[in-house]
Amino acid sequence: MNKAKWKVDTKIIHDCLTPDEKTRAIVPSITPAVAYSFATAEEAANVVAGMEEGIYYGRYGNPTVRKLEEKIASLEYGEAALALSSGMAAISTALLSCLKTGDHVLVTKDVYGGTYSFLTTLAERIGIQFDFVDCTNPDNIFEGMLSNTKAIYIETPSNPNLTILDIEQIAKVSKKMGVPLIVDNTFMSPILQNPLLLGADIVVHSGTKYINGHGDVLCGFIVSDADRIDMMRKKIMGDLGQNLNAYEAFLVIRGLKTISLRIEKHCSNAKKVAEFLATHPMIDKVYYPGLKSHPGHEIAIKQMRDMGGIVSFEVKGGLEQGKLFINSLELAMISFSLGDPETLIQHPASMTHAQIPKEERAKYGITDGLMRLSVGLEDSQDIINDLEQALKKVDIRMSV
Repeated sequence: MNKAKWKVDTKIIHDCLTPDEKTRAIVPSITPAVAYSFATAEEAANVVAGMEEGIYYGRYGNPTVRKLEEKIASLEYGEAALALSSGMAAISTALLSCLKTGDHVLVTKDVYGGTYSFLTTLAERIGIQFDFVDCTNPDNIFEGMLSNTKAIYIETPSNPNLTILDIEQIAKVSKKMGVPLIVDNTFMSPILQNPLLLGADIVVHSGTKYINGHGDVLCGFIVSDADRIDMMRKKIMGDLGQNLNAYEAFLVIRGLKTISLRIEKHCSNAKKVAEFLATHPMIDKVYYPGLKSHPGHEIAIKQMRDMGGIVSFEVKGGLEQGKLFINSLELAMISFSLGDPETLIQHPASMTHAQIPKEERAKYGITDGLMRLSVGLEDSQDIINDLEQALKKVDIRMSV
């Protein structure tokens, strides 16, 4: 059977996962080992030097984690992958692999709060320079390039405004300028978008979200060419101790088997929720690439297989009415995360993007009334009914 022709739903189940040769167990084993033995000193030295295949210390990976890395690399159509202890470990490692003191990076202007915090605190402390630019127009990237620019960093759809960036066009810019393009693909997962196929050089994920999908593991992934991943493993992740452990890797492998079904349901529910909110009188604006009104709708159709499970929207009345709205929800839970089976909602200005100063948030369209809804796997009508009853309370308060 030609595995190269397998569709993604088959790859998710079977690719890089085969029954154990000795036990015939279908489910992979958990290997939590820290240390590994070698027959000779020469063999040990060769493994450390990369002259022979093998694992020599738990900080650089283990067999369970390696199985997961192979699977993620396959799903993202990359040569190799690196599994790390969190999404921020993946983001910081990817950036540090391209940048050193005195280097400059161009970053999309509406970026995840954790990425913003890393750039403005840790990266700045070690002399890495950065500029935020509007990457919806690739010409802005050309204009923002400096002689010491060593990378371009984007996320699409963005967190939380779901801005859509044309990966293929930006990749052409990065190739022309001779710098790597890093894409945060967390909101899409490998199921809905594959940036490497569109010309990106490095893909990062917070695997905590849709890849694991069950809200019980912190993890991150980087996918790129084999040499770059090897450098990150040995010189950054290993030295900083950002490795993923075996048990959590096992949980992610288990979670991955249902990702296609989960993503399909997330997308279906999100579309219905977005359409409901788009017609509600208490909503000022809805951000969802599946709506024709979204400015990035056509690009989304071109580079995404579906529109994802996140819907952001602005409640009329600003901060106070926004707080009343989310406090009135009965099904949806107030939470910082996303991609779980449960519907989760958060207020970016006071939660995930609180690190960004208010005047800067305003530049990026993060208003006080903005909500980010991670649409879960519940019945779509129950989710809509919950939103409707909460919006009625806002409506009543505003009309008093």
